[in-house]
Amino acid sequence: MQILIKHCVLATGLMAAMVPFTMQAQQVPGPHPAYLHALSDLRAARHYLNDGWAWEPVRRDDNAAIREIDAAINEIKMAAIDDGKGVNDPFHADGHLSPHDRFRKANELLYSAHNDLTKAEDVPQSRGLRDRAIGHVDRAHQIVDNTERTARWE
Repeated sequence: MQILIKHCVLATGLMAAMVPFTMQAQQVPGPHPAYLHALSDLRAARHYLNDGWAWEPVRRDDNAAIREIDAAINEIKMAAIDDGKGVNDPFHADGHLSPHDRFRKANELLYSAHNDLTKAEDVPQSRGLRDRAIGHVDRAHQIVDNTERTARWE
């Protein structure tokens, strides 16, 4: 009986000692905040582009940019950085933006994602994935630039 009481007291003491450590761990941001912020920016840019343009040249380029964004998101996820959100999760885009302003907003978000990825923690095992994600973001940015110019003529 005394051994059981000693074990209970020991277990209670250990649990009490662990509480400050778990509370502190919950307050610290995730292990890769730059990657998570880049994911958020990429998803937002995707939503701004996913507008369903009727004019074929713009729609084709829009879809190409979305494919590049999806590829960048997949590269980041393969680096084991995932916040569990899907690309089609609800997003509240500014409904007051004109279609052309949506391109500008998407480019701002792509620029931000590029910066986040370049500042992200450099883990040798995922360096190639990060670099490929940056390449996809840069290609999407270039496509959106060209698409914005094309859309002006619509």
